[in-house]
Amino acid sequence: MTSIKYIGLDVHKESISIAVLDFAGKMMMECVIETKASTILQFIHGLRGDLHLTFEEGTWASWLYDLLKPHVTELVVCNPRKIALLLKDGSKSDRIDAHKLAELLYIKKIKPVYHGEHGLRMLKNCPAVI
Repeated sequence: MTSIKYIGLDVHKESISIAVLDFAGKMMMECVIETKASTILQFIHGLRGDLHLTFEEGTWASWLYDLLKPHVTELVVCNPRKIALLLKDGSKSDRIDAHKLAELLYIKKIKPVYHGEHGLRMLKNCPAVI
């Protein structure tokens, strides 16, 4: 039996809805945690195996990418506009969105958006020297 897990996160300022699928694409777990680094890492460290994780590009994406990248096998930040039609099909809730993200990652229907390393991000944020 393989230990791959597919994790979808629906991220908001105060909370994150999480869905975890097993290697066969079956729901293993759903939960809501606070958007706090220690809580997020505690959750991730509680999972075993090869962790494949996705969430949508947004306000928290760079911070969350930097936090999670060292702790997972694969991290895909996706463009919400590119998957909007897939997420809007059917009922809408944070729990359902997290599950749909995990399913899309499982069937390899999510294309990543670029997230560079710290150095490049810091360079982009530096004021221009005149």
